[in-house]
Amino acid sequence: MWKMSSQLETIVAAYKTLTKIPSLTGGKLNNAANKVTAKWSVRNLDKGKNTSYATSYTLDSELYVTDESDFGTDISNEILSAISPRENYKAIIREEKNGKDAKKQYLEVWNTNTLSQSVDLTALDIHGDVYADSEFGSLDWSPDEKALVYVAEKKLPKFEPYIKRKAEEKPKLDGSGETAPRKGEEFLYRQDWGEQLVGKHLSVVVVFKLATETFTVLSGIPDGMCPGQVRFSPDGNSVVGVVWETEPRRLGLIFCTNRPSYIFECTLDGAFRKLSGDGLAVRSPRLSPAGDLVWLQREAGGPHHACHQLVIMKKNTNTITTLIDIIDTEVKTENGYSFTGLYCQSLPHKCFSADGKRLVLSTQHHAEIRAYVLHIESGSITDISNNRGSPYSTSVVDVRSDVILVTCSSLVTPGQLYIARLPAVGSEAATSWSRVTCNCDATAPVAAARVRYLQLQHANSTDSVNSFSAIYMAPNIENKQFPLIVWPHGGPHSNFVNAYSLEAALFTTLGFALARINYRGSIGQGEANVRSLLGHIGDYDVKDCLLTLTTLLERDERLCPKNIFLNGGSYGGLIVAHLAGLYPDRFNAVVMRNPLIDLASKANYADNYDGCAAESGFDFTEKGPVSEEQLLAMRRCSPIAHVHKVKAPTALMLGSGDKRVPHFQGLEYARRLKANGVPTRIYMYDDNHSLSSPAAEMDNLINGAHWFMEHLQL
Repeated sequence: MWKMSSQLETIVAAYKTLTKIPSLTGGKLNNAANKVTAKWSVRNLDKGKNTSYATSYTLDSELYVTDESDFGTDISNEILSAISPRENYKAIIREEKNGKDAKKQYLEVWNTNTLSQSVDLTALDIHGDVYADSEFGSLDWSPDEKALVYVAEKKLPKFEPYIKRKAEEKPKLDGSGETAPRKGEEFLYRQDWGEQLVGKHLSVVVVFKLATETFTVLSGIPDGMCPGQVRFSPDGNSVVGVVWETEPRRLGLIFCTNRPSYIFECTLDGAFRKLSGDGLAVRSPRLSPAGDLVWLQREAGGPHHACHQLVIMKKNTNTITTLIDIIDTEVKTENGYSFTGLYCQSLPHKCFSADGKRLVLSTQHHAEIRAYVLHIESGSITDISNNRGSPYSTSVVDVRSDVILVTCSSLVTPGQLYIARLPAVGSEAATSWSRVTCNCDATAPVAAARVRYLQLQHANSTDSVNSFSAIYMAPNIENKQFPLIVWPHGGPHSNFVNAYSLEAALFTTLGFALARINYRGSIGQGEANVRSLLGHIGDYDVKDCLLTLTTLLERDERLCPKNIFLNGGSYGGLIVAHLAGLYPDRFNAVVMRNPLIDLASKANYADNYDGCAAESGFDFTEKGPVSEEQLLAMRRCSPIAHVHKVKAPTALMLGSGDKRVPHFQGLEYARRLKANGVPTRIYMYDDNHSLSSPAAEMDNLINGAHWFMEHLQL
């Protein structure tokens, strides 16, 4: 009988303990701001899936909790929910699965006493699956509480082969308008929106009227446009949202804010108009109490994520005014803090003050997420983050009746809800936060860990940007040396923030120190920093990781220089593969998750292959001849060029359904490692790029930690 080693038993026990800590996934205030609903997710290892649940809290006039629900309410099968403007109704879209593949979706409407309506959306057969993802998904009430709007997959016509034996066709007299099946079109290629949006090809906007229980697919949206993020206008006679261009092809959308798109308005009788300009990528439209429309925008194309403008279109005008512009480096807030621009991918669903004159939001800033209040008329910005005690990340989740609800967490503190009343104009810096939730605290080793921010700069560098940041997390252990994991983030235009992470908690519990590196190209440090990496991948990022490593070894004598490990996923995998090849005697072992190994080959098969050109320093185009110069440049900045020099034992965790970095990249790298005699192990998961399904997460984290522990030098 197989028996786990003591090392594995330690890792598994730590993982099981950490999975019992729930993750805060959202929160809502009621209109009077005297009740809070918190949404949580906890890993259910026996079921092999996550359990979602809600808890509620009653507040007094000073925003202190006076009562809370006795037990959580399971909401695992709710994919969307929305409470009506006057809180008379709650709409829920549920998804229930019967067996492995069969599923049904239901729309429910609850009043304060009972379930008033329930509709089997699958049986209606007027559209495909409802979209509940972060890019397209929405569920919104009309101002008069008489209608709902949501987004779903467009229903396909029926197809059949050219030759098919069947009964004699008779004309349909039932008025259904159903057309005869289309011949020879059943195998036409239909492109979807890529990673984590597989099966989503073309969306439609659906309006449901409660009184008559009628569903209408909104007409007027032009062919070749895919709508999402919709909501009713203040008068309820139209909807506003985002439409993405689908031609000449759909490029991967998730995490990619650079796709050509428009803010649109479409009346319920089908009159369509674009509100934003050409050549832009837009997202997150929000309507103020006065009917003004704000949204985020940037230039289309270029790096997959970058700094955004926040713009406004006043009610009954066509004039667009910039509220927050793209910031190259930094500006100062009203209370003297640094502000480096907007990198959030969405605004809070409710984000305005009661009078509509101020807007509350949060965005990445260096190693944190920070919260801000924007005064719309003056353009002044005030930092209101909850960091008066110790460093946190503060994310705004709801704003009602001049009360702000945020989530706060750090690497040593799991997420909790905090609440504050928005002070008078000019006094926002005095915002005072109170804790609402009191769920599980971090385990003792994690809570005691030390977290430091590093702001590093290359000496004597002539690069246009020569500084970057990192987060150092180390066990609180004296008189003992411990190993270090060099850990650049994926992206590349993303960042590590000081927020709770099960991965970081696991490695800290096992006695590892972590260098989580925001190399040049990371967001939250100005637009110039983001774009500095273009044309310099495999160079700037590698140098930044090396400077972080040498700096930490100099500053913390508790680190063991004989035990340095590499960990990275996606673009972070590219960086650690470069490091392993360029400095083969420096690192003990490597763990990669869906690593980007070769830009030249990824460019043919990935859902966001435009990024291969952009990161290599070229403008992306599919017109004209294939450029050998570009292919060679992509190959030269890829770690496949150094694979023959790698010595460190390497474990690769790959997703068979990965659309972002197809798994054959990792397989090719592994074959070459093995051919060169490098100890190599491959794990293949039935999962996508994130490897975030419960089974894949558990296995790759435990095996990754074990791989490192097996290669410790004692």
